[in-house]
Amino acid sequence: MPRWNSVFVKFSAAFIIVGLIPLFALSYFSVQTFSGHVQRYTTDNLRQMVLYVSYNLNSAFNNYNEISMLMYTGRYDAFRSDSTDNQTRNVNELEQINAVPIDTYLKMVMYSDRYINAAYFVRKMDGKLYYQAKENKVIMAEKLPVADWLAAMKDHPTDLLVYPTHADSYVFDSDERVITIGRNLIDTSGTLTREPKIVGTLFFDVDVSLADPFLRELKLGGKDELYVVDGQNRLYFSNRELPSIRESDVRASDAGYLVLGEEIPFLDGEIVVKFASDELFRQLETTSTAVYVAIGICAFVLIVMGTWFSRKLAAPIRGLIRQMSKVESGNLDIQVEVKSNDEMGRLAHGFNRMVERLKAFINEAYVAEIKQKQTELNALKSQIRPHYLYNTLEVIRMNAVHSDAVEVGDMILSLSNQLKYVIDYGEELVAIRRELEHLKDYFYIIEVRFENRFELVCDIADTVNPDWPILKLSLQPIVENAIQHGLRPKGKGTVKVSFETDGDKLAVTVYDDGIGMEKGELDRLNAALEDPGAPSKSVGLKNVHERIKSVCGEGYGVSVSSRKHIGTSVLLLFSIREGLPHDPSRAGR
Repeated sequence: MPRWNSVFVKFSAAFIIVGLIPLFALSYFSVQTFSGHVQRYTTDNLRQMVLYVSYNLNSAFNNYNEISMLMYTGRYDAFRSDSTDNQTRNVNELEQINAVPIDTYLKMVMYSDRYINAAYFVRKMDGKLYYQAKENKVIMAEKLPVADWLAAMKDHPTDLLVYPTHADSYVFDSDERVITIGRNLIDTSGTLTREPKIVGTLFFDVDVSLADPFLRELKLGGKDELYVVDGQNRLYFSNRELPSIRESDVRASDAGYLVLGEEIPFLDGEIVVKFASDELFRQLETTSTAVYVAIGICAFVLIVMGTWFSRKLAAPIRGLIRQMSKVESGNLDIQVEVKSNDEMGRLAHGFNRMVERLKAFINEAYVAEIKQKQTELNALKSQIRPHYLYNTLEVIRMNAVHSDAVEVGDMILSLSNQLKYVIDYGEELVAIRRELEHLKDYFYIIEVRFENRFELVCDIADTVNPDWPILKLSLQPIVENAIQHGLRPKGKGTVKVSFETDGDKLAVTVYDDGIGMEKGELDRLNAALEDPGAPSKSVGLKNVHERIKSVCGEGYGVSVSSRKHIGTSVLLLFSIREGLPHDPSRAGR
């Protein structure tokens, strides 16, 4: 059709005339350019500030490292064996460090930096504690966590200890938070040995306010977050209340935040700063407002032009609506006259085709209804097939009994019972006694197959009611896993199923004395159970865990414990319910 007969072309020409497209393009590119420039400038500036803070914090820790090294008068790194200083005699007999009394040395350390609140020295020989504190602080020596500090240094006696931020609860009437720095004093005189000869240990508390001058440079807002962590994700500084912070907060979702981080080599960690985007780029709101105003003006022009064009299009559309009303009333012998080759003409042609296809669809609906009846008939037949299967198995069993093949008959009976139990649709919960009956039917076939090398023991505590409901088909997959992965590699063994109460929970334990699992394999199995999206080789175990959680809620499910060459224990936790849904025995109550 000719291009100028197209209604789309007419609308496009009108919008181009009023300048809609240029205005939108100009507004869009202006906002994008300005926003991108502001965001890049702001991000680069903040990244430089975070880098500056990380550098200063790293320098501060290096400074405290050098303070702790004063005990060695510069000879610590080399461990010089030709040194004439005997630190063991100095500390143990003369009670001094580097020819200075220990108390005097602690004062020197304490006043070497204004953020050091107190200094301590623990003599290795007898555990004697020396300490000095600022004038306004009183140390309660019996509350000092010296044992924890020394334990943290046990594996790396020659390294500097940086104990994460903690409360100085051992200082009377104080609620400050400090970082504890520690270093062992090693006697470097004489012959060097594999294990360093520790004479004593120096500790000093550093007030966390040492980071305040650096953090103020960032000018954090109310929604912004700052964390300083080491390589073990231990927290040192934050602009939030430290006791309320969890490790998951540091690694939480960053949606709506600009996240910047820099390494702090001394801690083998990093500083993470999360800037709230809505506060950071608030200055862009003025530009956005201008764009919205421009869009509003363009929308107004669009309405005016649309109203004018709608009058031109109203007449053919009203005619089409009248014909549609006749079709709605059931008259399918309607045809709309096509008067043009533009979109309205194509719409009329499409309406005519729709009416024709509607006629064909109604005819096809009769065929679909016949197929539906056939489907219903097949569904009725499918209900008959399980009964036919049960009857057939019963005939085979009776024939086996008649032929004195009692064991075969019992196996067929167990199989029939299992099929009835499994095929019985609609049951999510069953009584404990029914689940055990199904388990015993299953285990009977296992005993016959493996020549009675495996034994099943069931134990129900007095506090457990056998009529309590339990998740259907929850025990058989667990017992099957115990036989397949625990007992078969061993060749023989016992599976024990016990039922107990744990408060308001029903605890079912499936234990086998099989080959067990290594700790690494056990950890991977438990992690896969707790991860909803993780694939697992133990499909039956994962399936039971998810079904229990969906029926009973969080706090319930499956957990596994195991020891190599000893066995495996699987704990299933259910909520205790007094009766089954639609229990016939409760219908008259």
